[in-house]
Amino acid sequence: MRITCPICGDRDRREYYYQGDAVALNRPAPDASPEVWNDYIHLRDNPAGVTRDLWQHEMGCGAWIVVTRNTVSHAILATALASDVKKGAAK
Repeated sequence: MRITCPICGDRDRREYYYQGDAVALNRPAPDASPEVWNDYIHLRDNPAGVTRDLWQHEMGCGAWIVVTRNTVSHAILATALASDVKKGAAK
């Protein structure tokens, strides 16, 4: 699988560190209940189809990237810097 880093360009998946669902960009408030934090840390969906995942270009520029991909076909549909995605969510 190849992932296009918005900074470095097309790279092999082995250059990246997989963090998980991009919903991780929406962390609970620091004072959220233990149950909310438990759910955030431990409960993950495992969907078949299109997902948005958070990856770090660990062996490249170090950027955090949101990757939209199909988990069935492994096709990469889009990539974007996580900082840009988060800014767009704040609007």
